[in-house]
Amino acid sequence: MRTPLFRLVIATCVIGGMSITSPRAQEGSSQPQQTFRSAVDVVTIQASVRDTRGRVVSGLASTDFEVRDNGQVRPILSLRSDRQSPLSLAILVDMSGSMQIGAKIAMARQAYDSILGQLHQGQDEVALFTFDKSLHQRRDFTHDLETLRGALTDFEAFGTTSLFDATAAAARKLAARSATHKAIIVLTDGIDTSSAMTAREVSGLASSIDVPVFVVATVPSLDQRLMLEASGRSAPSDAADLRDLAEWTGGQFVFASTFLETVVAASGLVDGLRLQYVLAIEAATGREWRRLDVRVKRPSTVVKARNGYFAG
Repeated sequence: MRTPLFRLVIATCVIGGMSITSPRAQEGSSQPQQTFRSAVDVVTIQASVRDTRGRVVSGLASTDFEVRDNGQVRPILSLRSDRQSPLSLAILVDMSGSMQIGAKIAMARQAYDSILGQLHQGQDEVALFTFDKSLHQRRDFTHDLETLRGALTDFEAFGTTSLFDATAAAARKLAARSATHKAIIVLTDGIDTSSAMTAREVSGLASSIDVPVFVVATVPSLDQRLMLEASGRSAPSDAADLRDLAEWTGGQFVFASTFLETVVAASGLVDGLRLQYVLAIEAATGREWRRLDVRVKRPSTVVKARNGYFAG
C-alpha cells in the first residue's frame, strides 16, 4: 500500500434483484444492472501511549482517544491493540565512513542482533538495508529470521552518509507490507552528510504512509553532548534533525553509548511496537496535507503518533 489510505466498501446496493418490480421495470430487465457503492477512505494511525514515567498504558478503548484532523474532531472507526499482531520492519544500518570510529559498527551489529532476538520466527518479517551515499538492500522482506543472522558480518564502513534519503526509500518499500505494525529502525551515528532530502521532507513522506521511524544513535557520550549542542544552535528553518524525524512520525530517538545500552534500547523499541494501538478514522476528501493530533482523555499520558497524512 503506497498511500496511507485504503478503500473500505461500506455498502453495495444492486437494483433489479429479487425485489418486486413493476411490469415496466420488468420490460427493461435486459438492461445492465446498476450498482451503487458508498465508500470512505480510511487513515490508519499507529499510536503508543505511556504515562509520565514512561510506562505503557494498556487497556484503552476508542472512547479514551480523541483524534483531530486539521483541528476537527473525527470519529474513530476502529481500534486495535494486539500484542500478538505481526511486525514488519525495515532495518537500516549505517555503513558510511564515520561509523569506523570507535565501536560504532560493533554496537550497531549488537543492536541488530538484539532486534532479531525479540522477533517471532515465521510471524514477523524483516528486510535489511545498509546505506552510505546510497541505500543497499541486503535482504528482502522475509519471515525466515534465521537467514538474517550474521548478515552484517561482511560489510565494512565506507563513503558519505545519505541517511534521510535512505530512510525515505525504505519507507516507500515498507508501505506495501500488510502487517498491523510497521516501522523503520535506523542504526546510525546520527550524522547525515549528503542527503538531497531533509528530515522534514522524509517525515512528511513517512507520516503520510504511517511508517514510524525509530533511531538508535550508537555514539559515545561526548558525541551525544556535541550533537545536542549543535542542534540547539541551529536556526529554526534548519533545526529539523533525526530527533524531529522520529517525533513527527510517531517513532522514537534514543542514544546508546555502551553495548548494554544498545541492547536495552533495541529491545525496548521492539516491545513498544507490539504495544501500540492502531486507530482508523475517515479521511478528508480534498487533495492536501492534513495535520493529525492524537490525544488520550486521561491525565498524565503521552501519545506518540504520526503528525499528518495526505488526503485524496
